[in-house]
Amino acid sequence: MSIPRWAWVPFGVALALLAVPILGLLVRAPWTRLPELLTSERALDALGLSLATCVVSTLLVLIIGTPTALVLARSTGRWTGWVRTLVTVPMVLPPVVAGLALLTTLGRRGLLGQHLSVVGIEIGFTTAAVVVAQTFVALPFLVVSLEGAIRTAGGDYERAAAHLGASPTRTFLTVTMPVLAPAVASGTALAFARALGEFGATLTFAGSLQGVTRTLPLEIYLLRETDTDLALALAVVLLAVAAVIVGLSQRLRGSHG
Repeated sequence: MSIPRWAWVPFGVALALLAVPILGLLVRAPWTRLPELLTSERALDALGLSLATCVVSTLLVLIIGTPTALVLARSTGRWTGWVRTLVTVPMVLPPVVAGLALLTTLGRRGLLGQHLSVVGIEIGFTTAAVVVAQTFVALPFLVVSLEGAIRTAGGDYERAAAHLGASPTRTFLTVTMPVLAPAVASGTALAFARALGEFGATLTFAGSLQGVTRTLPLEIYLLRETDTDLALALAVVLLAVAAVIVGLSQRLRGSHG
């Protein structure tokens, strides 16, 4: 199919808009000092905390998001539309609003948090709060992408397995999951990338305590004026990880298609 000549103009503008700022970041990055900067205490604390919390939150997203996508894809009724909307809202919600919602619910004086505090459970402004915030914003990315994949795949294989006597759980584990493996991997990669880049909800709900709640994006934000070189070095790390994850996600999505 031929492409109209005029389409190349907005294509070029879009490409420049996306590529030039990234190029500017890469040009300004202190490449010669990168090993020194990335081995500093602040950098290692932020990197370690981000990776640890993102791994935990991504596992939570995978554990609760996969069945959620299955239920939404295989169920009918008006309630599914409401639930689908609820699942999608965090994708478009301003991160600071998401953090405020978590704080007013799970904070020390929150709707549920005040009762948890009575028994000695504190979530707000702890490492657990970072995991909760990341899970909250990343969960929709897996559910939405996986639900679409389940609908596209259809239910022929599941119906055949059920006809042969397989239980719903066995069908899910031995038939549905192998078919959807590329989609699950792609959605998980996107969820991990979203969790890694989370900023607003984390800052509002978890605060910024070095080694406890100060993740990579928060550290970059704080360093942007006091230590520009370290901020740029950490930004390069985030950019590299994001590029690898998105590239992997696209490759997996392509193999699924």
